[in-house]
Amino acid sequence: MTILDPNTFEFISRSPDQTRRIGIRLGAYLQPGDVICLSGDLGAGKTTFTQGIAKGWGSLARATSPTFVLVKYYDRPDGAKMSHLDAYRLLDAYEAEDLDLDLMVENGPFVIEWPERIRSALANELLWIDLLWQDDQQRSLTFKPTGERYINIVNTLKNEMIKGY
Repeated sequence: MTILDPNTFEFISRSPDQTRRIGIRLGAYLQPGDVICLSGDLGAGKTTFTQGIAKGWGSLARATSPTFVLVKYYDRPDGAKMSHLDAYRLLDAYEAEDLDLDLMVENGPFVIEWPERIRSALANELLWIDLLWQDDQQRSLTFKPTGERYINIVNTLKNEMIKGY
């Protein structure tokens, strides 16, 4: 684990299961209104990480890539919904706005793959995570929070991982 500044850190995941487990930890802290941006090339582990987020948040369904449908929703037993957007096929932020992003944020956590394609349509406060493929089993995850809520979430995750992940 590398600490890049007081609020940002990098974690090296050594397997898809470990990437999922980190997502589970993050998902446990999420609530409606939270925006999680997952940036990385194809195969970087964005959907694997989202599977963990959905499970940790409380969804009983297994997350899958929304590439061809753009958005998937994962319900929790209490009726809350997590939205999972794949912006890869969107041309720009204007196209994303047609999807009613505000409603997705209101209903539950909002996870976005390829967020750089629609950055101007997103709130200023969010958690940006860069995923980088290093080899078949290893991924680098760099957590970059903006806003007090996300700084607190990342610091909590960082402390948990330092204590004994």
